[in-house]
Amino acid sequence: MIRLKLALLMLLALIACTALWHRYKPLPDGLAHESPLLPAQGLTLLVDDTWETADGKRAMRQRIFDETLRLIGQARQLVVVDMFLFNAFQGTDDASYRPLSAQLTQALLDKKQQQPDLPVILISDPINTLYGGLHSEHLERLEDAGVVVITTPLTRLRDSNPSWSGIWRICCQWLGNSNEGGWLPNPMGPGKVTLRSYLTLLNFKANHRKTLVVDEGDRWTALVTTANPHDASSAHSNLGLTFQGPAVADMLESELAVARMAGVSLPDLPTLSTGTPADTAPAQLQVLTEGAIRDALLAAVERSRSGEAVDISVFYLSHRPLVKALLAAHERGVTVRVLLDPNKDAFGRQKNGIPNRQVGAELRTAGIEVRWCNTQGEQCHTKMLLRRGAERSEVIIGSANFTRRNLDNLNLESSVRVLAKTDHALMVDARSAFARRWDNRDGEKHSTDYGVYADEATWKYWVYRVMEFTGWSSF
Repeated sequence: MIRLKLALLMLLALIACTALWHRYKPLPDGLAHESPLLPAQGLTLLVDDTWETADGKRAMRQRIFDETLRLIGQARQLVVVDMFLFNAFQGTDDASYRPLSAQLTQALLDKKQQQPDLPVILISDPINTLYGGLHSEHLERLEDAGVVVITTPLTRLRDSNPSWSGIWRICCQWLGNSNEGGWLPNPMGPGKVTLRSYLTLLNFKANHRKTLVVDEGDRWTALVTTANPHDASSAHSNLGLTFQGPAVADMLESELAVARMAGVSLPDLPTLSTGTPADTAPAQLQVLTEGAIRDALLAAVERSRSGEAVDISVFYLSHRPLVKALLAAHERGVTVRVLLDPNKDAFGRQKNGIPNRQVGAELRTAGIEVRWCNTQGEQCHTKMLLRRGAERSEVIIGSANFTRRNLDNLNLESSVRVLAKTDHALMVDARSAFARRWDNRDGEKHSTDYGVYADEATWKYWVYRVMEFTGWSSF
């Protein structure tokens, strides 16, 4: 009995040490990257909007993947794509959607057929095969065509759910997986998967980036977006930003860091010119990944002053330091407006509103204006913070939701920060995009009043806090 107790104690100690190490271990080289502020050209805000018309029908306006496909189609030197969800899974939803995954696949196949020697690199997340439990027709066709397909090795990242991952790393990660037939339902769509897929899913971590780097004539162009090439996500409201200039080299380097982390040998790639900071440039852009996004968001809110405004539109808002920074900004006299997804829909399944309704209640109680996206099955999937000053403004857009998992060096994320005069075309466009949704302009119903989805139940608030703190959450 004593030996058994001793063995159990040693096992618990091993699990605890494993969990602590993988929660706080050093990050792989090249992650949590913060570029200098570099001159930016060709800044274009791309907006995907879905709204309710006056007669109650769904209407859409989409630009992000139209531009993505155009950029890939004209490339002559290099294509590097990093996308989180790249599949046709629809959950329990039986609606018809734009076949984004097939369109992106075909664009990359066409490019390789036209230029067999063109380096085409696709980086994605293992969720697209349910962590090895399913075949991916898209990824397999691309690999067969000569595209360098990189599946991100998530085990190299820190663990966002250490109380489970400490156990999983000891008992389960060595078991691998099989796509030759499981017995459990695929939680994201058709087919069966193994128990090992579910056990891996509970680690709650991802390469959540959504980026593109290509040549465009004699220039290089990068795209960072909130949108996924995922069929059931095609109706979501999203944002994207294309840019040119020396920061594109930083964006490319941040993606090559993932390839190195995966241990993948790459073909010879063109060399992109780098630049030096220029305070006099009309617009400056900073590439941010992982925890550097958190630091930029907090700094933007903390530098806001009375008379300025902070507008946020985001799918998930739960990060405690950021919530506190918003409350403090409001107390300083900053006009804070927060537009949130009501967290009620997920590919045919109903959600419980956590965490946004709980955070929304906290902000509203303090006097901050909160509105909900008027979603009708789709999601308000944007991730944007806009600080508006009298002379200068800044905007942060990218893949990262404003949550612990997305901002605290746990997921892979990619965003950009742009600094420019308040009357710069990009800042005007960002302000207009937010206002269109907030004010329901031109008869388009994008948002609704706080009271429609208000949920001020104390027990749900503490459920959110526990989920955020422990990592037992999908947000």
